[in-house]
Amino acid sequence: MQFRFRVFSVFLILVLVAFSVSAQTTGRKRPAAKPRASSSKAAFDAAVKRADEARNAGRLAESVPLYLQALQIRPDWAEGWWFVGAILYEGDRYPEARDAFRNLVEIEPKRGPAWGMLGLCEFQTREFDRAVVSLQRGRLLGFDGNNELGSVVRYHTALLYIRHEQFEIAYDILREFVREGNESPRVVEAFGLTMLRMPFLPNEAPPDRREQTLLAGRAGYNLAARRMNEAREAYEVLLARYPEAPNVHYAYGIFLLNQDADAAIEEFQRELKISPSHVPSMLQLAFEYLKRNEHETALPWAEKAVQLAPTLFPGRNALGRILLELGQVERAVKELEEGVRLAPESPEMHYALARAYTRAGRREDAAREREIFQRLDKLYRAQREGQPAGENPEGGAERKPPE
Repeated sequence: MQFRFRVFSVFLILVLVAFSVSAQTTGRKRPAAKPRASSSKAAFDAAVKRADEARNAGRLAESVPLYLQALQIRPDWAEGWWFVGAILYEGDRYPEARDAFRNLVEIEPKRGPAWGMLGLCEFQTREFDRAVVSLQRGRLLGFDGNNELGSVVRYHTALLYIRHEQFEIAYDILREFVREGNESPRVVEAFGLTMLRMPFLPNEAPPDRREQTLLAGRAGYNLAARRMNEAREAYEVLLARYPEAPNVHYAYGIFLLNQDADAAIEEFQRELKISPSHVPSMLQLAFEYLKRNEHETALPWAEKAVQLAPTLFPGRNALGRILLELGQVERAVKELEEGVRLAPESPEMHYALARAYTRAGRREDAAREREIFQRLDKLYRAQREGQPAGENPEGGAERKPPE
């Protein structure tokens, strides 16, 4: 069963209040309504009054056609679309609720709660590509202080990134629950799907892997919470029970990486014995050997990762940086340019490419990439609240302005 909420609760009241206050204070005027005859205004006011009375009395199904009647007269009435969408969502009528919220965001494109609700509807109608865009837009705009709506949107956003195999992004989003102290079973399960790199929604995951997922989730949550002793204990239990399961040794290697890099390397190599085409382990080995300046050792791991996953931009990042250190500047530039093409919003890619252009003597190109890097890096750090300055999610060294 998906994590959702009942919109006609105390939380919905808070959303409605925040929505109304925000609509009055944004400074962006709503589209001006065309002049209407007094009879139209009277019909609109009457329909709204009857709709509000029905809604306040709990007769939700009765209120929807009345709100729609009012919206036929004034289709730019934002609050009307909000009520219709919320009521239909509450009644599990997701396609109709989705259409109402789409009308709303056309009228009020800067309303975070509306984008969040639209994304939740699109999640339920399995329009996953649209949903992740809507949910993230809602997160960017904010939810006018409604923490419950923000939490629900955050959870579903993380699930979609898991399903799209963007596990590192999902992990970053789930860490926000840790900062809030939210250790619910659903959050722990989502951590488990992330740590085991299982691209499923919770209701799609194999039932026979549920215990394994929850163990991995407990380990991942403790790691995100910096409870290192508890995390180690959870990983040890996971390893003892599932020593041959995919991604278990990789997850433990990630845990060990900043404590005992040699032990982490052993875990990545164990993972590769179980799954010989495990690209994440190859990349971790490439980045670790790059960090140690063992470039000849790092090179085959990066090359194999790019061969197996040519559209994965961290592979291009690793290979380009290694080639640059080996003096193969022209080839490094090509790999890093491809990485930027694959991930134009990645600060790390622009940082690495700026260094390569500098080494190649292409000063104007290097200056352009430095400027892009600085802009993206500022945005990236603002989005990752509480991220220590030296952490790099791609496994590289701490970022600094390219020389």
